[in-house]
Amino acid sequence: MNALAKAIGRLGLVLGAIVLACSSAYAAKPVKSKQDIEDGKVCIECHTKESPGIVTEWKKSVHAKEKIDCIDCHKGKPGDKGVVQHEKNKATGKDFHVVTIVTPKTCANCHEKEVKQHQASHHAKGGQILASLDNIMGEVIGGPAAVNVGCRACHGVEVQVDASSGEATYDTWPNTGIGRQNLDGSRGSCAACHGRHRFSSAQARQPENCGKCHIGPDHPQLEIYNESKHGILYNALKDEMNLNSKKWIVGKDYTAAPTCATCHMSATKTQEITHDVGERISWTLRPPISFKLNMVRLSNGDEYDLPPNAALPKVGDVDNSAKGKGATITEVLTWEQRRKKMTNVCYACHSANVINGHYKQFDNVVELYNDKFAKPIAGAMKELQERGYITAAPFDDKIEWIWWEIWHHEGRRARHGASMMGPDYTWWHGIYDVAQNTYFKWIPEMREIVLKKDGNEKAADEILDKYFRPIDGHDWYFNGISKDAIEKVRKGFEQRYGAGALK
Repeated sequence: MNALAKAIGRLGLVLGAIVLACSSAYAAKPVKSKQDIEDGKVCIECHTKESPGIVTEWKKSVHAKEKIDCIDCHKGKPGDKGVVQHEKNKATGKDFHVVTIVTPKTCANCHEKEVKQHQASHHAKGGQILASLDNIMGEVIGGPAAVNVGCRACHGVEVQVDASSGEATYDTWPNTGIGRQNLDGSRGSCAACHGRHRFSSAQARQPENCGKCHIGPDHPQLEIYNESKHGILYNALKDEMNLNSKKWIVGKDYTAAPTCATCHMSATKTQEITHDVGERISWTLRPPISFKLNMVRLSNGDEYDLPPNAALPKVGDVDNSAKGKGATITEVLTWEQRRKKMTNVCYACHSANVINGHYKQFDNVVELYNDKFAKPIAGAMKELQERGYITAAPFDDKIEWIWWEIWHHEGRRARHGASMMGPDYTWWHGIYDVAQNTYFKWIPEMREIVLKKDGNEKAADEILDKYFRPIDGHDWYFNGISKDAIEKVRKGFEQRYGAGALK
């Protein structure tokens, strides 16, 4: 009898563990009052007539299957910012109070872990572009209307309320920017990746979804992905991607190809899914000069990056820095640990030689860009300003525009191309453009600036000698392409096309 009881007890523990394991894969469901249930039915009945597309999409969602309806996401408390009186419930005579803009804070009622990860991430901080050189260029040189529909559509806007209507202003809504600054203090929009009102995981897992923002001359990740072998395989074998899988574990649920979500967010056999999209990134490829990133996580739910030359704090310390704001440090991830998290994804399909070889090639391109072009130009630009050849104000000198495009457009393309195995973006749209515009735009403009001020180019020669001449890669510019290099090309050319082919 005792043995039987013990066996039953063990079985109960096993079943309990199974139930916990299964339930952990699903979000928590809100507790709804009878009134909320009735109000939800009224919303669906009315909107089926007034806006059937919304209801049709909702009916196809997991939310509908789990009986999460309009009220669960849009119910508002009278008096709160952005909450407006909507319609009367004809059955009860009571007013509906709703909020138009559903925020991550609302989503956190069910998806607490995902929202917590997102709120700490680079995505949630996307709205910080509102105080940057990018924003100065947009607002002043372009114009606010372009910024609103362009920059802020991806980065997010600071939502404002119209005093008369109580609704969000037309200048700030609609907007599903990933770093949108919401009235309730939360940041971002889950609908940026999970489109309303179906909120599909399959949609969020596809590269086209990320391409809403990660595209174009300064960050063409979607184009790079599409030219890479990963993108080619995905587009050829999309039907084998099992995009509707609940867990979607690479190497188990699918093997055809990775997508953006696979590498930056999704689960592996030994690694959980994360909505902190920067967790696995070891280089920053955004600024003029790239550097590797260590990460500090804080007890207040926030996190920030540190360059490798900054002293690493210790877990448990109180962080009184401007970024720490007195919070306790809960975790420190070095750039090596972040890279290990990324390579954990790679190992689902690749061997160590392939992975290590890729990272070696990637690192080499970033260091080439940094050391040969970015660092010497940045040093020279600083000296030009210190010596009075250009002003401290941004974008009022032509050379500043040239430098901006070298690092902000061409340099980023080269670095991102190398990171995602896009050969054309690494070279022709990347390092080739960086080199051409350095030698034939930036240097001539630098000489012109010095000549106008001094009446000679002596200072320009000094700057080039200081920042460029010591670098072997620039030797051809000062001394011409060597005879050995030309002869090497000649032999290869003539071997292919015949003697005398290279004139």
